[in-house]
Amino acid sequence: MSASSSNPAPLYAQVEAILASNIADGMYPAGSRIPREEDLINRFAVSRTTIRQTIQNLVRRGLVEIRRGKGTYVAQPKIKQELTELSGFVEDMQVLGRHASARLIDKRTVPANESVAERLGIPAGSLVVKIQRVRLADHTPLSFDETYLPREIGEKVIENDLEMEPIFSLLEEKYTIPLVEAEYHMEAALATPEVARALGISAGSPIFLIERTSFCEGHKPIDYEKLHYRGDHISFVTRLARRPKPKPPKARMEALPNE
Repeated sequence: MSASSSNPAPLYAQVEAILASNIADGMYPAGSRIPREEDLINRFAVSRTTIRQTIQNLVRRGLVEIRRGKGTYVAQPKIKQELTELSGFVEDMQVLGRHASARLIDKRTVPANESVAERLGIPAGSLVVKIQRVRLADHTPLSFDETYLPREIGEKVIENDLEMEPIFSLLEEKYTIPLVEAEYHMEAALATPEVARALGISAGSPIFLIERTSFCEGHKPIDYEKLHYRGDHISFVTRLARRPKPKPPKARMEALPNE
């Protein structure tokens, strides 16, 4: 199938529709490389400019991704993660049938800045343990996590293999600190150079930034995280209930004056 000059749609839109259909029907499965520019030019009998416009549109739609020096590949379907309960990365991926793993970047004791101190309910400058990891789903980097723990428990946690053992599991099962609830803040952001390097994406790429403070019994903050999720690989889903509207007060019957 080739682009047609009789079709009123622009040529790049015609080519885009055909390639999107090829991806949807499995002609180009997820993870596969689509044909090179030259091959697409010959197939559709269009200009290089048209093909490049088409590819950029497919990238914006999240259907393909450009890997520098390698070519253009069909993107993996986005992971849909529900935000309905407090759970860790490994638990989330297990529910979705994905293989979760981690790569430890750094672990150290640092003074808490004002933001970290406020989240953990401690004085600014107090020592905390900072852990940086890349979290992977099916071996693809999905999130760059910065975790802050109070020094007393943090120094115990970092003695473990943090590439194999989830922090939530360590807190609850090894150190008997049950997690009760968490406070989430989510916003759209752009990847900093540090985050981009960790995730293997370009600096300035769109990401989700989630700040999560987890509490143990007594509403005591025990774990503060900054989670940087790739915007091209995940979407978040939640379910909201409609607040019942208050019923209007019953109109009081007033006696009619006697005639």
